[in-house]
Amino acid sequence: MTEDQTLGFIGLGKMGRPMLQRLIDSGRKVVIYDTNCDALDAAVALGGIRAESVLDVGHRAQIIMLSLPSPDIVKAVVISEKGLINGDRVKTIIDFSTIGTRAAKFIDDLVTHKKIAYIDCPISGGVKGAHEGTLSVMVACPKDLFKAQKNLLNIFGKPYHVGESAGQAQSMKLANNLLSCAAVAITSEAMVMGTKAGLDPEQMLEIINASTGKNTATEHKFPKSVLTGTFDFGFSTGLSYKDVNLCIDEAEAMGIPMFLGSTVRQMLAATKAQYGEDSDFTSLCRLVENWAQVEVRKK
Repeated sequence: MTEDQTLGFIGLGKMGRPMLQRLIDSGRKVVIYDTNCDALDAAVALGGIRAESVLDVGHRAQIIMLSLPSPDIVKAVVISEKGLINGDRVKTIIDFSTIGTRAAKFIDDLVTHKKIAYIDCPISGGVKGAHEGTLSVMVACPKDLFKAQKNLLNIFGKPYHVGESAGQAQSMKLANNLLSCAAVAITSEAMVMGTKAGLDPEQMLEIINASTGKNTATEHKFPKSVLTGTFDFGFSTGLSYKDVNLCIDEAEAMGIPMFLGSTVRQMLAATKAQYGEDSDFTSLCRLVENWAQVEVRKK
């Protein structure tokens, strides 16, 4: 494999690490960086090539992928003085992060002046999907750029080209995550109410999933992480709050009120305050359980 085929990957957290593993398993040579030394060491053990800094990645790879937790961190990694924008080799940035529409447009405008292509490319499907290569890969960029990178994106799951303008894929991702968090919130209230009334939570989910109330929370999140009391589905309360907050901010900027979305945001804020940013977002049910003084668990 030639030096020109070396890829870069920055951000080796819960999603980034299994995505890196899939790249390495596909035979790609990947230069990696993360500020967390333990995460970086673990990724090197998988077969990644250690970089000394973000800028070092930009000096060594033409196509660089990002999996980072916030808009501010993405901006720092891409456009700061020691960011990718000043790398000698970087030609394309594929951003898997969820950063919101306006941040994606801002970054795209700046890197374009440096003749660097920016692919707005948030993902959905959780840690399980990252391991199995079944993520939904939402892509916004010019069609010819999408075609050029589609085989690479296929490694992670199914790519959907949603538009040619940076920010459009962010809008798609935020809409999805609002619905996902809303499902957890409303399912928490319904399940706590039924449990308090003396119903068997496991049977409740069986009936709901055979009826019209079925949703992603009743099908997957509650059986795995709430009935068991593990609260470990794999997506943090802090990131959930960030995504819903971004969604509402974007909607308000377009003049669209989000009454129900705002309630979900408040419930996530309360969950974050009670259980911490690093708690799993299914801990939202713990919040409602606490209020009702009942636990939604297998008998």
